[in-house]
Amino acid sequence: MAIAAGPRNLITDVAGLSVGNASDDKVKSGTTVVLCDTAATAAVQVLGGAPGTRETDLLAPHNTVEAVDAVVLSGGSAFGLDAASGVQAALRERGIGFEVGGQRIPIVPAAILFDMLNGGDKEWGRYAPYRELGYAAAQSASRSFALGSIGAGAGATVAGLKGGLGSASSIIAGGATIGALVAVNALGSVTVGKSRHFWAAPFEVGGEFGGLGLPHPFPADATTIRTKFSERPAPVNTTIGVIATDLILSKAQAKRLAIAAHDGFARAIWPSHTPFDGDLVFALATGASNRLPETAEFIDLCAIAASTMARAIARGVHAATPAANDPFPVWKSLS
Repeated sequence: MAIAAGPRNLITDVAGLSVGNASDDKVKSGTTVVLCDTAATAAVQVLGGAPGTRETDLLAPHNTVEAVDAVVLSGGSAFGLDAASGVQAALRERGIGFEVGGQRIPIVPAAILFDMLNGGDKEWGRYAPYRELGYAAAQSASRSFALGSIGAGAGATVAGLKGGLGSASSIIAGGATIGALVAVNALGSVTVGKSRHFWAAPFEVGGEFGGLGLPHPFPADATTIRTKFSERPAPVNTTIGVIATDLILSKAQAKRLAIAAHDGFARAIWPSHTPFDGDLVFALATGASNRLPETAEFIDLCAIAASTMARAIARGVHAATPAANDPFPVWKSLS
């Protein structure tokens, strides 16, 4: 099946979503928020061994709340969980949230990555900046947004390279849309050996991350395990993402979609899901297409969730830009 990207090649090709970014260049960190025009069915799957999360228990299929108003991806390790409070404040001002006895409670799950040792100044005083970054990200949300060294990807790294914020979309047979958003800060490597070729190359659409394909012949170091421990011994890891569709899904189906999207991590990062990564995928179903997937279509949806996520990962690293005191170079500097 030939895969076509959506018109923006961003997660916002899924109707009903907007994305906002806010960054602090001094801290070398930031926050990204996905806002739902109307509350979207949601789920989560965590496969990394070192996650940091907020409000993920409510996403289990057996729990009461069916939908969320936003999802936050943030740098800052545990400090970054404050970003969800800023997003909640912005949504509460708009009267958005789960109604309980006349009160509106915005439902905003969040996940964080560890970017504390990336050359930024983390001496921010008594309170970390993430609550305000979350508010600013929510206020800036739109259908179009930048990739690379911005938002949750502002200070991200992978083995040997600077990471970043990536996104991609696909139109599947039947017309449904699926999109991915990811902050790439993995322990492992996104390129084959020390080459410029991305592991995600078989899924590339239209030269979106360089058009190099896979190397031929494969380099001798292709099967050498490369991690940040071999490049720079520091636990500065975790890849966190969102997979979304405009189809109507149950919470259980959204959970399955999040599980499938993790295959995109494994296709684009080697190794992934390590004990020192907090690898996590949120799933969102906006239902904007006003239809349920048939069985065969849902199988395709899960497969394309993986390929779209793999593309988003490569695009995030491909789009990274350099800054002072970076521990690693950007992909575009490689010869």
